[in-house]
Amino acid sequence: MSSTLITGIGELVTCDGSGEDRLGIRPDAAVVAEDDRIVWIGRAAEAPAADRRVDLDGRALIPGFVDSHSHLVFDGDRAAEFAARMTGAAYDGGGIATSMTATRAASDGRLRELLGRRVTEMRAQGTTTVEIKSGYGLSVADEARALRIASEFTSETTFLGAHVVPPEWRHDRAGYLDLVTGEMLVSAGPHARWIDVFCEPASPYAFTGDEARRVLLAGREAGLELRVHGNQLGHGPGVQLAVELGAASVDHCTYLTDDDVDALAGARDSTVATLLPGVEFSTRSPYPDGRRLIDAGVRIALASDCNPGTCYSSSIPFMLALAVREMGLTPAEALYAATAGAARSLRRTDIGRIELGTRADLAVLDAPSYLHLCYRPGVPIARTLELPG
Repeated sequence: MSSTLITGIGELVTCDGSGEDRLGIRPDAAVVAEDDRIVWIGRAAEAPAADRRVDLDGRALIPGFVDSHSHLVFDGDRAAEFAARMTGAAYDGGGIATSMTATRAASDGRLRELLGRRVTEMRAQGTTTVEIKSGYGLSVADEARALRIASEFTSETTFLGAHVVPPEWRHDRAGYLDLVTGEMLVSAGPHARWIDVFCEPASPYAFTGDEARRVLLAGREAGLELRVHGNQLGHGPGVQLAVELGAASVDHCTYLTDDDVDALAGARDSTVATLLPGVEFSTRSPYPDGRRLIDAGVRIALASDCNPGTCYSSSIPFMLALAVREMGLTPAEALYAATAGAARSLRRTDIGRIELGTRADLAVLDAPSYLHLCYRPGVPIARTLELPG
């Protein structure tokens, strides 16, 4: 085994849930990692010997960001769609077919190269864990291929054959549901940990509550855990369905009734509300009321939803700044949501915090405090800490 002492830490932010802000900030601290695990945390003056030493020279150390919602396996460009929305065009999910066409035409090597670049881009900004969905293949072979390639980069893979109904099936929605819950699930399921569905009756391309229920129950029967895209474009059944079925996360949560908030608060130990502020930025939609959720006792996560159509940004620091500026979160709440909160949405206890036994997935800031993540929006101050050896 190889050990590394990390010292010279200006501010150690553990996100261990302690303290009024839950960030567990420890002054004058040092950390020892052995291979890929944290084995010691304490005062720098009392640090044990280690094989190697990394001096942060007063920089802050935080858990690596956990990006619990992304769509990274795709080819093609939708910049023109973004430009149209900036002049008032509404988003309804129809542009997904554009990405589907380009992704189906791409070779395995091309998709693998593009995905590798995007994951590298994320790591350069402090993200150490990423969940990756399929959903731009929408055929048996292409959904399985997307997940097979994604599994080369992460263990957090999500089958999203129920992203939208593809053009060739729009005359037969029932037939496409049969495919998703049958042959496609059989083919793609072995490469996935999760199943997801775009439950959005406001979109003619997405799925109703009853259709979404069928997809999720089929996934559960196949051994997959549940996630839901819900309540993005308007009020709908997504949140209630996620809570009823015990989904780990319901993502977007832009349009919520009081009953939705109460349901999420009551399910705080099972279902996380994952907020994706980059989507609202990129679609000019209203931002979710994060303050309302936190004050109600809902557990929240923040993620990028990096995708070609509604948020082509992989920057979690940017999402933190948006959450603070537009959704009513404090900087501490935003950081906790993008680390420990997002880890909870993946039902992981080994990431998102710096504690004994957790993974040594760490990020260093070119700043003395985590506050600079929101204080200096758009400045690349966060990066993954690559330990020697």
